[in-house]
Amino acid sequence: MNVFEELQARGLVAQMTDPERIEEMLTKEKIKFYIGFDPTADSLHVGHFVQVMVMAHMQRAGHTPIALFGGGTGMVGDPSGKSDMRKMLTKEIINHNIDCFRKQMSALVDFSEGKAIMVNNGDWLLKLNYIEFLREIGIYFSVNRMLAAECYKQRMEKGLTFFELNYMIMQSYDFLVLNRKYGCVLQLGGDDQWSNILGGVSLTRRADGKEAYGMTFNLLLNSEGNKMGKTEKGAVWLDPQKTPPYEFYQYWRNVDDADVIKCLKMLTFIPVSQIIKYEKLEGSELNPIKEMLAYEVTKLIHGEDEAEKARNAAKALFSSGADSSDMPTTALSDDDFEDGGALITAVMVKAGIAKSRGDARRLIEQGGVMIDDEKLADFAYRIPRERLESGHIIIKKGKKVFHKIKI
Repeated sequence: MNVFEELQARGLVAQMTDPERIEEMLTKEKIKFYIGFDPTADSLHVGHFVQVMVMAHMQRAGHTPIALFGGGTGMVGDPSGKSDMRKMLTKEIINHNIDCFRKQMSALVDFSEGKAIMVNNGDWLLKLNYIEFLREIGIYFSVNRMLAAECYKQRMEKGLTFFELNYMIMQSYDFLVLNRKYGCVLQLGGDDQWSNILGGVSLTRRADGKEAYGMTFNLLLNSEGNKMGKTEKGAVWLDPQKTPPYEFYQYWRNVDDADVIKCLKMLTFIPVSQIIKYEKLEGSELNPIKEMLAYEVTKLIHGEDEAEKARNAAKALFSSGADSSDMPTTALSDDDFEDGGALITAVMVKAGIAKSRGDARRLIEQGGVMIDDEKLADFAYRIPRERLESGHIIIKKGKKVFHKIKI
């Protein structure tokens, strides 16, 4: 199976500008392609991971990835899919975030001996002369066509600033620069980037008359059509300091049955021919497959040792309720105690087990919370300080969430 067939078999491909030519390039040539990552946070997250997996598949097939970090576009912020303008970041924050991205990306894609390239679009975007840019690049963009693009439609209701309108032109210019400097002929990205990618393809063809193509990939959505990678604590990050390996493992171990096969195809290197054999499994039959998914994804992001630790910790908890040093832990401070105890609903919120005290109360009233294997019935219960001074407790939510509380 060639890489074009591989990406399609894994359910990754969404749209292409010229399917026949793209298939020909990917199967008969060795090309340079790029994917852009705007540094809006100090870590990549699960949504980025799909793009990284695509880069890895392409690199394994002999193509050269260009990882573009948005030191320039990050100064504006992509309006795609946003109802409000993104928070403006300082240069210092953007540069710090890019440094974090570089380290994480290096662990996931092979950048040795010219096998992949890292670039920062701030190197050319921040040096542009505005009038020259308008004369050289602005003439190729129709405002009417830009405003009709899907990436701007949602913003039109609340108002789209001229500041944000420039984003598509900047991203399009990136493709032109990379084509001129490296001979890059293909831009890849999530399907929410389709309009921006079309802009780059059109600009490169019209400005220089060069070959340029675009391909987008399906976003990682659950069976209900919502983006995956969100928990009660927030996003699932690739940085172990933001999402510890055990929590990362548990996230994938606990995915809905309807999403297991999709995640195996999109987020692992397990052969598709093997994954297809699991498609008929249901209910408890899927549990070993979920463990496989969790282990494989955790291994890719955090390494084999951390994946083994997470798997062993999860098995110990599910089988015997045993403790583990790898379990998510929250330490309480003096401020959490009142009258010698810590209110359980407040502790659950602090630990990220519940979204609010009201949510915690409902969980307790429904019988879904246990403390050290004892079902909790009183939402006004306070954990005695002396109980924590003599050791820790484990709060369990349902059958799958375990959290250690200590002081």
